[in-house]
Amino acid sequence: MLDTTAQKNGNTSLEDILFEQGLLTKDQLATLKLESINSGQPVEKILIQHNLVPYEKIIQAKAQLWNIPYVRLEGKAIASDALNLIPEGVARKNKLIPFGRSNDQLWVAMADPLDVQVIQFIEKKSGMRIKPFLGLPEDIVKAINDQYSQSLTSDVTSALKEVASVRQDIQTELTPEVIREAPVSNIVNQLVEYAVKTRSSDIHIEPMEDHTRVRYRIDGILHEKILLPRGVHDALVSRVKILAILKIDEKRLPQDGRFTFNYGKEVIDLRISIIPTVFGEKVVMRLLPKSSAAPTLIELGLRGSSLKSFEVQLLRTHGIILVCGPTGSGKTTTLYSVLSKVSTTKVNVLTIEDPVEYQIPGVNQVQVNPPIGLTFAAALRSFLRQDPNTIMVGEIRDTETAELAVQAALTGHQVFSTVHTNSASGAAPRLLDMGVETFLLTSALNAVLGQRVVRQVCLHCRIAYDPPQEVVENVKSSLGQLFPVKSADNFKLYKGQGCKECNNVGYLGRIGIFEVLVVTDKLAKLILQHSSASEIEKEAISEGMITMKQDGYLKALEGITTLEEVLRVAQD
Repeated sequence: MLDTTAQKNGNTSLEDILFEQGLLTKDQLATLKLESINSGQPVEKILIQHNLVPYEKIIQAKAQLWNIPYVRLEGKAIASDALNLIPEGVARKNKLIPFGRSNDQLWVAMADPLDVQVIQFIEKKSGMRIKPFLGLPEDIVKAINDQYSQSLTSDVTSALKEVASVRQDIQTELTPEVIREAPVSNIVNQLVEYAVKTRSSDIHIEPMEDHTRVRYRIDGILHEKILLPRGVHDALVSRVKILAILKIDEKRLPQDGRFTFNYGKEVIDLRISIIPTVFGEKVVMRLLPKSSAAPTLIELGLRGSSLKSFEVQLLRTHGIILVCGPTGSGKTTTLYSVLSKVSTTKVNVLTIEDPVEYQIPGVNQVQVNPPIGLTFAAALRSFLRQDPNTIMVGEIRDTETAELAVQAALTGHQVFSTVHTNSASGAAPRLLDMGVETFLLTSALNAVLGQRVVRQVCLHCRIAYDPPQEVVENVKSSLGQLFPVKSADNFKLYKGQGCKECNNVGYLGRIGIFEVLVVTDKLAKLILQHSSASEIEKEAISEGMITMKQDGYLKALEGITTLEEVLRVAQD
């Protein structure tokens, strides 16, 4: 057991270290020592009782006192070959978990790293030398619950055992036949299946100096999930290349491809990107479910007066509607929702995209191919000879595309596109910077939709809490007249505690926050005068535009998301 009375190491004590770190004042230090002498209780117990120092800081100071490294396991991926060396029962009983290895050394996080008997026992059990680390007890228990129950780790570990027996064959001759039959194909299957189960949008397989890291983008955030032995990396990449029909022997140049993966009744389209890095080839797999229909605007999170304004603009048969936001803010998904809404048997809808991510019934979709001259601009010119009603341009990147889009809108076509700007008010100045004539832009531009994507609070573990007064005042001042009257006396915010459903993250799913800028006569006049984005935004707000930040705050008040999420994506 942990000896909490053994506080001293030479002339240094736990309380002295905390004092040196500025976590205790001189008076607190003297009082602490006096109380310990009078009560006979160890200093650590008194610190915890009076809540003088955060518990984690006490543990870190204890690690320094004992000259043992401290480790925080939260968010850390655990190497599958390390976890496999200590059974779950031993880990639970002794509050420890292996999290890495180096040659013949096994790194183990322990609640009690001074227990020599336990260290000797797990050395015999694992057949390796143990390097103990001090960890938070609750951190270790949570890691045991997460890692040993995680099907990804156990499934990949069993596949790795098979790989070990045939690794020599794999490394000597990476022929398609060998890789197709090798157990490494099971690892690829397990990695993709886990991505489908956890609703991941991307899988990153990254070579590091001494291992391969696998990360999953879940609800827009990357999570490190598993570490694989470095020896299987080349076979893993080769298996992906075979599935995507890429060149196995080409390791110097980037390659792109795609393949289809069947998971139960679900069909997943995977878009593959491979690039050479210092330690080997990095693979990113983008998951695109074929069966999923485009969500409606309401399902995306557009609502109230913003939804009404946007739908009114969709009824217009000519002009440009732009969707703005940084990469990964859901612009393409919004455009697909819009196209699903406007596409009927009575209209001809054409799109030019890079790449085509979802197939929309009834829509004629074209993918750009610059090497053969099929660019956004070239496709747009051809579209005008195809008798279109509606045209969607995946992105306006250059002057030529911008001018052609404006011309298409002025000649009686409905045009949708995206622009990389931080807010709706920045779209017009960006197009003017590209060289579009001011008077043509004001005639063509109907509306701009600015958006971001935030994570939703998990409904299975959501709890309400009373925020600090300064947070209350900030929300009230930001919302102004939009602040709900019912929230004035009972101001509550919400957060997820973390549960099995959300994988202990507290968030489950994503939703958009929006601002809709409709180009009125006053705004058109400001655009003609080359006014700045801030001036355009100020006028739009005075005309009733709800900003993205305000939309996010309203969703936070309803318990849909958190203020932290809104500020993460929409803070100026």
